[in-house]
Amino acid sequence: MSEPFVFDSRCTYCKEPYGAVACGTEISFRCRPLSSAGFIRCTLVMHLEFSDTHLEAAMPSTGIEGERTCFAVTITAPDQPELMWYSFRLQKPDGSVTWLDKNGYCREASTPWQQTVYRPSQYPAWFGKGITYQIFPDRFFCSGTPADPKGMLGNRWLHEKWGEEPAWAPDPDGEIRNRDFFGGNLKGITEKLDYLKTLGVTTIYMCPIFESASNHRYNTGDYSRVDPMLGTEEDLRTLCTEAKRRNMHVILDGVFNHIGSQSLYFNVDGHYSTLGAAQSKDSPWYHWFRFSQWPNEYESWWGFKTLPAVEESNPDYIDFIIDSEDSIVRRWLRCGADGWRLDVADELPDSFIEKIRTAMEETIDDPLLIGEVWDDGSNKIAYNQRRKYLLGTETHGLMNYPLRTALLNYLRGGDADDFREAVETLRENYPRDAFYSCMNLLGTHDTPRLLTVLGADRELPKERKDQAEFHLSPQQRSIALALLRCAMTVLYAFPGSPMVYYGDEAGMEGCRDPFNRCCYPWGKEDHRLLAFFRRLGEIRNRNVCLQEGELHWLFTSGPLLAFARETADQRIVTVVNRDAWRHVLTIPWSGNTATDLISGRTFAMKDGFVELVLEAQAAMMLA
Repeated sequence: MSEPFVFDSRCTYCKEPYGAVACGTEISFRCRPLSSAGFIRCTLVMHLEFSDTHLEAAMPSTGIEGERTCFAVTITAPDQPELMWYSFRLQKPDGSVTWLDKNGYCREASTPWQQTVYRPSQYPAWFGKGITYQIFPDRFFCSGTPADPKGMLGNRWLHEKWGEEPAWAPDPDGEIRNRDFFGGNLKGITEKLDYLKTLGVTTIYMCPIFESASNHRYNTGDYSRVDPMLGTEEDLRTLCTEAKRRNMHVILDGVFNHIGSQSLYFNVDGHYSTLGAAQSKDSPWYHWFRFSQWPNEYESWWGFKTLPAVEESNPDYIDFIIDSEDSIVRRWLRCGADGWRLDVADELPDSFIEKIRTAMEETIDDPLLIGEVWDDGSNKIAYNQRRKYLLGTETHGLMNYPLRTALLNYLRGGDADDFREAVETLRENYPRDAFYSCMNLLGTHDTPRLLTVLGADRELPKERKDQAEFHLSPQQRSIALALLRCAMTVLYAFPGSPMVYYGDEAGMEGCRDPFNRCCYPWGKEDHRLLAFFRRLGEIRNRNVCLQEGELHWLFTSGPLLAFARETADQRIVTVVNRDAWRHVLTIPWSGNTATDLISGRTFAMKDGFVELVLEAQAAMMLA
């Protein structure tokens, strides 16, 4: 802003450099109260959370600027990663004190500004620049004849036909065990790599692939074995090799906070021939778990007895998962994977995550580590502890659920300025490399389908029977498709990797699990929507400014959103109208014409501006 008020943490005149800073960086602060307020002293007051240190720095007056008195100081950021919380103490000649924090003038500073201090480190540039595609392996594609589940872990059964409704009713004891399978496999994913290439995909993120009792495989049975319904280790090697031939990367889902109760390590059902922790205290894995009364009372993930929680600080477990030469983390990277996504990263100790990253970097070049975190990861508190995901030694990036929340709120009737504010909070708090390494998603295996969310004009049903019967009406679907195009246009134009949840490009609907995990509708896709996704992928991959350019906001008010991505020699402007009515928006423009890269529509420039006619619920990318 050209004329900042008393203090604006996002204005480089008031605070420089912008946002998060590397350890040891000099940071300049300027505070500019009105001279008429009568303040004669200003002090920068800081609290360093991780070291629990309180610091103060006097801010000498640098003179009068118009109607304002300017106080300024330059400090040096700590030499270790920190969360620094700061505010300003202002004093008058009579000794009275007023504080300035994010809420303005106050008697006591209760809402300080956040200053993230991180350790610079190496980031895999291939991820943030590219496009990610998430696959739920059992439901994507089956190459050949599905594997016979007889005798496999979990008393599984196979659907007769691809595309049937997933089983949703609980077992007679009330437990939902997800034992129905369709036979999707790794060879099927390999067979569809060329299809993914037409979408511009550069990273494939697969939900868990290791042996498990369920179709979602988040209750691991054996970390050392690919689930036999998916194929073999050789099939995974082939997938990774063929992906690399197409300049694609494969990342795996690491579920290291909990294990399946039927697993090799717990073995409550005796499926495995070795002694699990539920069978004997002499089991080599007994000390991996926290029993309050062996064998039936133990800590589990969110109280689900089928998911015993693991003691991540146990040396044997750390050695098995991370440290040993043939650890799980290292082994599957050597098999051809390029990274890991950490399930429920909130519930993994910082030291555990840090060890994983170290092991990855020791094993392969340029690996990627992504964490599942649903909030602002720069200041997240989990289990009464402030987390350090993004400070340079843990994850490279996070699943960007805050972006999802903000964008969906805007598209479903919210104000574009609220979307801008939510994004700017993240951008200010995250190290730049981490912000550009976010996995930007709008739908996953844990959320209802994007079309369903955008098209439903009421709250989605809570009962599974009602969810199974819920479908968008033709009118709802028409609105949802228009808003989905708006949503994905923003996502593909944004810093970070846009992620497509398998089937969203084909027009799949569905409420929450398991209806968001149906089979990909091969041969029944929405081909117009599919063509739109292919065009977005082509635009993203051909334009460097959309991969690494700076983000600049042009207009954010009510239903209208406009922002630019810019490099030194390229600029693309994205404009969205989420309203049900047509709007006209005028923005500055330097060229003779502005062309929408999606539709080919052209607008003429006049006197340094271009007047855009924005159709209802539509978006454009202008170059």
